[in-house]
Amino acid sequence: MTATMFMVVAAIALATLLLARAKAARLAGDRPASLHSRPAYHGIYTALWVLILGWGTLVVLSVAVSSYTTSTLMGEIGKAAPETLRIERQLILSDAKAIAAGTVASKTDPLRESIAQRYDTLASLGFWLIVLGTGAAALGAAAVTLRQISPDWRARNRSERIIRAILMSMAAIAVLTTLGIVLSLIFETLSFFAGIGWRVDKFLFGTTWSPLSGVTAGQMDPNKVGAVPLFAGTFLITLIAMIVAVPIGLFAAIYLSDFASARVRAVTKPMLEILAGIPTVVYGFFAAITVAPFIRNTGEALGLSIASESALAAGVVMGIMIIPFISSLSDDVINAVPQSLRDGSYGLGATKAETMRQVVLPAALPGIVSAILLGISRAVGETMIVVMAAGQGANLTANPLEAVTTVTVQIVALITGDTEASTAAGPAFTLGFTLFCLTLVMNVVALRIVRRYRELYD
Repeated sequence: MTATMFMVVAAIALATLLLARAKAARLAGDRPASLHSRPAYHGIYTALWVLILGWGTLVVLSVAVSSYTTSTLMGEIGKAAPETLRIERQLILSDAKAIAAGTVASKTDPLRESIAQRYDTLASLGFWLIVLGTGAAALGAAAVTLRQISPDWRARNRSERIIRAILMSMAAIAVLTTLGIVLSLIFETLSFFAGIGWRVDKFLFGTTWSPLSGVTAGQMDPNKVGAVPLFAGTFLITLIAMIVAVPIGLFAAIYLSDFASARVRAVTKPMLEILAGIPTVVYGFFAAITVAPFIRNTGEALGLSIASESALAAGVVMGIMIIPFISSLSDDVINAVPQSLRDGSYGLGATKAETMRQVVLPAALPGIVSAILLGISRAVGETMIVVMAAGQGANLTANPLEAVTTVTVQIVALITGDTEASTAAGPAFTLGFTLFCLTLVMNVVALRIVRRYRELYD
């Protein structure tokens, strides 16, 4: 129903736009200059108000009707069965909705059937309230804005003001969302540290990670929340991935940008970018079924002891996944270097390879660093490949042939486990906040490096 009304409001806005344009053109007649704003701006102005009031009313009424229906039915269930807990009342309400919809409910009894009938009544009333309210708002906005059209009406200024306000609102939503994420991380992190007696050193420098096994009476054992193995595993796998991805991706970009023929570039570049579209779970299967056994068998043939799940297998496959990111971005950056720099180098007698090494790459360095940073961020945030190829054990080691885990894997394990959310959220959010801080510091340092070299080559 909401989607239907959404389209109805859009249709009303389109019709109003056409009517407003026609009315403005009719008022202008043979003298278009008599209008302050072109007919198109009159149409945009009216359509914007129809969309804003129509969609806004639809959202407000939908939320209000849903909240009122739920609170009313929960109150009636509470009166009919006062001994039930809130979660049991929610289950009764869910069954009643299923009965009203004609689907299978977990249980059927007189209370659920009566609530289902009541839900039908309230849902019907809510439906008509939403339809009439949304339609009235959209049509009212159309009628008012159409009456305002006149030769002196400043439709362009007003429509641009509305569009500017919409863009500012979208930007504010993005900023507030980021702020909300950061604040939630901070509050949960503070709560976690308060629960372990503010032993921050145990978290930052401890080498034993088993937070849920150390919970006693709701309190965590500060000796079992050491995150060093997680970050060590994250950096180890990321390092292996970048050792694979950076040389291959950068050399591929150099070849495709200045050395490959047009036919080779037209075939090779799309094939490289196909790697970016493969789901990470497929990479995980490839790592677990193909790469990890190959590494283990090769190691056994050489007399090395290699675990079935190893950082090397996860890092190699993750590097293959990151190659198209670095290659494509580096290729775009290298092609963006002005041809005049290449021509000047050629005029001085430099070869193509010397020009690439001494002129093009230094000029493109800021963009290449940005591409590498994107690849590092992609590697740090990867989960599926690590779960399937590197394991979930918090093992503190620098040996790439052993099983390790990463921060993101442990966050997922904590949140999706059977432990109560309030207990598992603390260490999970703390890991996320710490990783956020480390990534922020790394980005700041990289931006300083980029700015330094950009000043040299601008």
